[in-house]
Amino acid sequence: MGHWEIFLLFLIIAFVYSSVGFGGGSSYLAVLAMYSLPYQEIRLTALICNVIVVVGGVYIYIKNKQISWKKVLPITLVSVPMAYLGAILKISQETFFLILGITLIIAAILLWIKTETKNEEKVSQESKSAIVRNSFLGGGIGFLSGLVGIGGGIFLSPLLNLMKWDTPRKIAATSSVFILVNSVSGIFGQLSKLSVDIDYFRILSLCLAVLIGGQIGSRMSLKWNPLVIKRMTAVLVLVAGINVLTKYW
Repeated sequence: MGHWEIFLLFLIIAFVYSSVGFGGGSSYLAVLAMYSLPYQEIRLTALICNVIVVVGGVYIYIKNKQISWKKVLPITLVSVPMAYLGAILKISQETFFLILGITLIIAAILLWIKTETKNEEKVSQESKSAIVRNSFLGGGIGFLSGLVGIGGGIFLSPLLNLMKWDTPRKIAATSSVFILVNSVSGIFGQLSKLSVDIDYFRILSLCLAVLIGGQIGSRMSLKWNPLVIKRMTAVLVLVAGINVLTKYW
C-alpha cells in the first residue's frame, strides 16, 4: 500500500477518538481527501472505519442503558433509508469534492462552537412536533452522510447540543447509534455501485489500523478534554475542506 503514513494517522485518530467515545469519521475523510485517491474508495473507507470504531461504544451505551430509544428511533429510522439514497446517488468526482469541501468547512464551524446542554435533572419528554422535527433532522443529515461518506455524528452532535436536546451523555449515545446505522446503510449503498479501481488491500489495512487504535483507546479511557479534541478536529477538518475546494474546484 502506498502512503503508509495514512495507516499511522488512522491508528492515532482511532486511538484518540475512541478514548473519548467518538468515531473519528470526519477525520478519516479529511485525511483521505488530501490524497489523490478514487472518491468512491474515500467514501467506502471512511464508512467502514466508522463502523469498526463506533460499534464498541454503541454496545457499551446499550449495556449501560444510556440510550433513550423513544428519542433515538425517530432520528435514525428516517436517516437510514436517506443515507442509502445519498450513497447510491450518481454524482461526478468534481461534484463530490465540491460538496465534501463545503461539508467539511460547515462541520468545522459546528465542531468549534462550544454549547451548553441540559442538566441531567431537566430533561423533558418529546412532543409530537419534536418527533417530526427530529425525523426531518435525521433524514437530512442521513442523506448528506451517505452522499459524502460519513456517519453524520459530526453534524448531529453539535446541532443537538445547540438545541439543548438532552444531556451530554444521551447526545453522545444517540450520535454513536446514528453514526453506526448510517455508516452501515451508506456501505450497502456504496457496495451496490463499486468501481474496479478500488484498492481493497488499502481499505483492509486502514480497517486494521482503526481496529488496533480503537481497541487500545477504548480500554485506556484517557482523560482527554472533549472540547479540546473537538477543536483540534475542527482545525484539521477546516484545513482539509479548504484544501479540497482549492484543489478540485
